[in-house]
Amino acid sequence: MVKRRGKEQTILGYAQLKTYAKEGAEAALHRLRLEIAAIEATFPELSTPRGRATLVATNTRRARTMSAAARKAVSLRMRKYWAARRAAGKKK
Repeated sequence: MVKRRGKEQTILGYAQLKTYAKEGAEAALHRLRLEIAAIEATFPELSTPRGRATLVATNTRRARTMSAAARKAVSLRMRKYWAARRAAGKKK
């Protein structure tokens, strides 16, 4: 123990600090496992890997792809749009 400003303070060594960190991590892991058990009791379908996979699969969205014809149609519309914008800018 070390006295600083009238208060006693304990200086922890590396090994002692590592032990405390490990105990804290184990306690946190225990709390998480209890929470997982409570969630699985509430939602039994999540307790199986298939149930979790279904949940993940329903939340993922596939990127939409455009066909070549759709891209060409958008391109023509945008060319027309920007041509009108340029023409309107010149008239001002």
